[in-house]
Amino acid sequence: MDVVTIGETMVLFTPNTTGFMRYANQFSMKFGGAESNVAIGLARLGHQVGWISKVGNDEFGKALVSFIKGEGVDVSRVKVDQTLPTGIYFKELRRANDVRVYYYRRGSAASALSKVDLDGEYIAKAKYLHVTGITPALSDSCEDTILEAIEIAKMNGVQVVFDPNLRRKLWSEEKARSVLLNIASKADIVLPGISEGEFMFGESDPKKIAECYLNNGASTVVVKLGAKGASYYTNKDYEFVPGYPVDQVVDPVGAGDGFAAGFLSGLLKGLCLQDAVKQANAVGAFVTTVNGDVEGLPDAEEIEGLFNNINQDVDR
Repeated sequence: MDVVTIGETMVLFTPNTTGFMRYANQFSMKFGGAESNVAIGLARLGHQVGWISKVGNDEFGKALVSFIKGEGVDVSRVKVDQTLPTGIYFKELRRANDVRVYYYRRGSAASALSKVDLDGEYIAKAKYLHVTGITPALSDSCEDTILEAIEIAKMNGVQVVFDPNLRRKLWSEEKARSVLLNIASKADIVLPGISEGEFMFGESDPKKIAECYLNNGASTVVVKLGAKGASYYTNKDYEFVPGYPVDQVVDPVGAGDGFAAGFLSGLLKGLCLQDAVKQANAVGAFVTTVNGDVEGLPDAEEIEGLFNNINQDVDR
């Protein structure tokens, strides 16, 4: 197994029309969750990836597990809760560049994840464990589950990749800072954005944000800069890697997950940090051009074609 990730995926409803959701009378059903987005992104790029989660014993849970399995992700460690429901959320497309998300996840099956739901041998066989700051915010048992998974990974030489993915509405600021800082201290690689650096350390400068995470225990930090690109930092060097221009951003939700998938894929393929970040930027850019969390994730052929076209333009 190349990567194992843990977290909640929900059913996503999006109005078929733009504008205020109050006027919508038809919705399309899709699926989304940061961790499964990353898993699907990696699977499309040709990697073996497993997703650990919990869903309700309902039609929504059955549908989303079937969908994720169909995308090539191993779902053999997904548990079914007989009493709690699968979470749902709504994405409101008010106008261009104005997308709003509303979650209905309190008391969901995934919020009841616990350490007993983990398969230690399964995690131990992976090259990377990918976790985000969303899952520990769902409940105390979810926090314990993530910390236990990290301990299993570290005991078995599995690299831990952490995307803070801050969700302010899920918990208090004090609790969020404490837990996210603790997880970041145990991670090998951290993938923050500027807003998360401001929240965690009161810093908006990418280099200072990276220094804070490096001093906290990480060995590699990649600071995401949105459309501008990203900068990577280690204790030895750092470099800014420009992003890819997008003619029109249709839906920015999920771009950070695409970035994580592209970056991990680069590491798995043995790329240097610069090229891994370059690929991460490309995958993130692809995601923004399509409505939906995973619908815009590219496959390996598309990424290779993009880089070939760029290289040809440079040679001319």
